[in-house]
Amino acid sequence: MKKPTPRYIFPSAITGADVKEVRTRLGMSQREFATFAGVSKPTVERWEAGASQVTGPIVSLVTMLMRDPGIVSKMVLPENTLRIRLYYMYESFVCTVIDVDDTTRKVEIRNYTDNLMLRAFGANTEPSYDEYQEFLESRCFPRTRDKIKLELARLDIPFYDPFLIIEKTEGRMADDKFHIRIERN
Repeated sequence: MKKPTPRYIFPSAITGADVKEVRTRLGMSQREFATFAGVSKPTVERWEAGASQVTGPIVSLVTMLMRDPGIVSKMVLPENTLRIRLYYMYESFVCTVIDVDDTTRKVEIRNYTDNLMLRAFGANTEPSYDEYQEFLESRCFPRTRDKIKLELARLDIPFYDPFLIIEKTEGRMADDKFHIRIERN
């Protein structure tokens, strides 16, 4: 038996006034809202100034923001005050942001998913520096790997260092869709 296609309670169109109301409620400029919505500032200006109906994916976004404007705060990327930022990704989605200072051994994380299986540290929201090191090593080939010196030479790394390995490999492992992007502050 064929499963029925779900229907959603979204309008087919919204007005420019709806866009402006949501943007104002969020305290965003037109430029900030454009960045948030993945469109250009002139598009937001056109929506807000226009008398015609606004259609497309923005309708769903504005409708959800009208119902739960707090969702935006859950998506904010905090300023990085530490030396290194790692983005733990599943396909193209950021799951966990990890800020690290190796000198002070400080680690701060922010999860962007409620799915514990997609988070870098699972249910742990305050990992220690040692747990961070274990996480890095879990995204590399093991230090006990046969012919490890050949693999390190292939990567042009002088010794086993999980961070350096991840810099070269993005922490990609066979048969999974996770990877790590690194930024230095």
